[in-house]
Amino acid sequence: MLWLLTVLGIVGLLLFDFFFHVRKAHVPTLGEAARWTAIYVSIALLFGLGVTIFGGGQMGAEYFAGYVTEEALSVDNLFVFLLLLGSFRVPRADQQKVLLVGIAVSLVARAGFIFLGAALINSFAWIFYIFGLILLITAGNLLREQGGEEEDAPDNIIIRLARRVLRTSDVYDGDKLFTYQNGRRVMTPMLLVMVAIGGTDILFALDSIPAIFGLTQNVYLVFTATAFSLLGLRQLYFLIDGLLDRLVYLSYGLAAILALIGVKLILHAMHENNVPFINDGDPIHAAEISTAVSLALIVGILVLTVVVSLLSPKGRAQTYVAAARRRAAEFLDIEKDPNYCDEIYHLLLVEEANLKSLPERYRVKIRAEDELMDLLRRAHEEHEVRVADGRCFASAAAG
Repeated sequence: MLWLLTVLGIVGLLLFDFFFHVRKAHVPTLGEAARWTAIYVSIALLFGLGVTIFGGGQMGAEYFAGYVTEEALSVDNLFVFLLLLGSFRVPRADQQKVLLVGIAVSLVARAGFIFLGAALINSFAWIFYIFGLILLITAGNLLREQGGEEEDAPDNIIIRLARRVLRTSDVYDGDKLFTYQNGRRVMTPMLLVMVAIGGTDILFALDSIPAIFGLTQNVYLVFTATAFSLLGLRQLYFLIDGLLDRLVYLSYGLAAILALIGVKLILHAMHENNVPFINDGDPIHAAEISTAVSLALIVGILVLTVVVSLLSPKGRAQTYVAAARRRAAEFLDIEKDPNYCDEIYHLLLVEEANLKSLPERYRVKIRAEDELMDLLRRAHEEHEVRVADGRCFASAAAG
């Protein structure tokens, strides 16, 4: 009965989101995004309080540790969603529907991964070694990627397969999945980007599911913590869109968290050890990391990561450059609606003002980026053309 009520509640929240927020295409205001993000976080926290009251302090700590970890990993996923929506040139008003459908697909797939993981854990104690190694490798990959250059648009096997199998048109028709082109019924890019969002998030589950199993083996807690972290992801995307680029050290924090959980899993595997070639198949008694300590370390690492990111001059410069580049590309290639292109142009002007407020050593480096300078120049020229043609409001020129 508990499982049934929980699943019905989650499905009800998804349906509510679709019919009352997403069905009519629009760009959510900052207030709307903040309000609904707060509501979904409150629901998750109240659920955790209920778990603590009825299940005890240990279960409550496991749920909150899992929820905080999954939420942190979800924020990292938003970077990829941002790149995907940009590379597919999805109009801003239609991004909500894409995200919601992708999240729903991911939630169903993750439920399958959770039950598969639980079955493996119950059957093979050595699976904890595998999960721990996966997380340690992922932590290393995050550190290596952090030192790389500008991130390219994702292009994993699911996206490549979808592009090959799904025959789509080159242009959107509102938020429709199908349209008519030359008298033939074809799919719009909307369906392809939904597959890309859902498929990419499924690939993220290969890291996040082992991570949460490292904090609790209670399948119900794993499922609910994962579900609640995903349910508020759409609203969170629009709330922190402008702050995503500022979290320059988030990958370091996530790498530390995944490494911590990876070590915790391997230590647990040593206690449950029955692998013949490790200690002759006998358990290895080593100190384990408690759930309370894990929760405290996870929260501490995240707070430190966010504070250092926000205070970092390098982070501020990187934020302004990435935001200006994205706004210019969005204005040139994505948004054609006069209501929104005017808004984006104003945001671009704000980002350019931010660039000018940076110390001289950063401005010199920015002026040396020919690709960025050319992008900004073309955006201003395109704005003048649109104002002259009436495709953008002339009031933007005053900004």
